[in-house]
This record gives sequence, structure tokens and C-alpha cells, in this order.
Amino acid sequence: MKENGTLIHRTAIVEQGAVLGTGVSVGPYAIVGPRAVVGDNCVLEPRAVLDGRVTLGKECRIGVGAVVGGPPQDLKYSGEDTEVIMGDRCTVREYATINRGTSERIRTEIGSGVFIMAYVHIAHDCLVGDEVILANCATLAGHVTVQDQAIVGGLTPVHQFAKVGRLSIVGGSTRITKDVPPFCKIAGNPARVSGLNTVGLSRRNYSPEEVSRLKKAYRIIFRSGINTSQALEKISADPSLSSDSNIRVLTEFIAGSERGICKN
Repeated sequence: MKENGTLIHRTAIVEQGAVLGTGVSVGPYAIVGPRAVVGDNCVLEPRAVLDGRVTLGKECRIGVGAVVGGPPQDLKYSGEDTEVIMGDRCTVREYATINRGTSERIRTEIGSGVFIMAYVHIAHDCLVGDEVILANCATLAGHVTVQDQAIVGGLTPVHQFAKVGRLSIVGGSTRITKDVPPFCKIAGNPARVSGLNTVGLSRRNYSPEEVSRLKKAYRIIFRSGINTSQALEKISADPSLSSDSNIRVLTEFIAGSERGICKN
């Protein structure tokens, strides 16, 4: 069936109450629940499922067998009216699962330009920023925050309530139980900081001067041998560092960490 540029395969189920934008494609055996809102030019591939209260932005692609909006895998959940919200231009690959929120946060939220690879699981109440990449089989437990432009490697579990900082990169199969500082590379078990994400910084057009200042702050925090509180005080006392907005992102993240950060 085709109407207003929207193509719905004859075997798909679009339940009454669902709202589809223009140019949407719903593939064979896909299921769109009655409370789903699908933005313009989205593609739901065969057997994709939108369950419960789900809102997709424009130009999202939900892969084969992926389930967005399934109920939380949390014994405390008792059917509260919760949701998943996803921004524009997101890709969700085959058999990924994204659970809706619980009463504690109400929603699971995915930003724009996010790439979620096959078999990724995003649990209830997670907050995933813009342009994040979650590689195959990465698993976010409940209440995880992944900030903008971070990359989480394949087969990586992230503990509940942990935070992955902006533009950081986590190596595959790294077990994350503490917070991952912004702009850093993390790998190993136990997870350790192994340097700045200089490739990511370069790709995002950070200037050589910005990278140089981040390197100086990194050495103070992770290589000077002083404790974290002393390192933050030393950076605060250096005007060339404390006035840098990127370094404030790094230091404020560390100062606000409740779980503690991954270190070397």
C-alpha cells in the first residue's frame, strides 16, 4: 500500500493510532505499534518492531529484526507509561534492542546521527548523545549515559549508571564499571586509560593548540603521579588550561563522577 509517498508492505502490521510521516517505508512483516510516531523518510526493514510509545525523528533506519521500545528488563517495572525517543538520521542495525524507560527516568533517549550496530542492546533509561557509535554486541545496562561523539567497541558491557564521556573511544571487549573520561582512549580488563583520542579529535577538526592543551591536562591527571583532586587543583591554577572550554568539559566530568573514573 502506498499513500502520500509512504510505502507499507502488504504483510506489515501498522496498528491504528500509529503516526507515519511522508516517505516512510515499512518492510515485510514489520510491526508498528499504536503509539509509535515515525518521522519523514524513515525505513523500517523486514521484521522490525516499534513497540509501545516510540518516537523516531526523520530519516532513521531500523534494521531487520530490531526491536525499539520493548519493555524494560527490570523487575521493578510494573507497566508505567514510558517511552523511547530517537533523533534524526539514526541507524539501528540487525537485531538490536532498545528498551523504553522505567518510572525512574520515564524515557530512553537516543540523539541524532547515532549508529547502532547489529545486536547492540540499550537498556532502560539510557541517554545516548549525538553522533555516537555503538559497535556490534555492545551492551548498555540501565541508566547509562553515553555523551556526544563517543565510540563504544564491540562486545563491550557498560555497567548500570556508568557514563562514557564525550569523544572518548572504548576498545572492544572492555568491561566498563567506572566512568570513561571525555576525549580519552580506554581498553583492557580492568579498563585503563591508554591516551587521548587524538584520531577522533583530528577528525572533529580540533586545532593543534586545543589538542596540545588537552595533552597537557591529560598528563597532569593521568601521568603525573598525583591524585585526582590534586590534579584538578593544578589545572584550575593554570590560566592557560582552566580557560579552555574543552578542558572544562574534562575536569567537570571528572569532578562530577559518582562512580569514579577509569585511570591508568
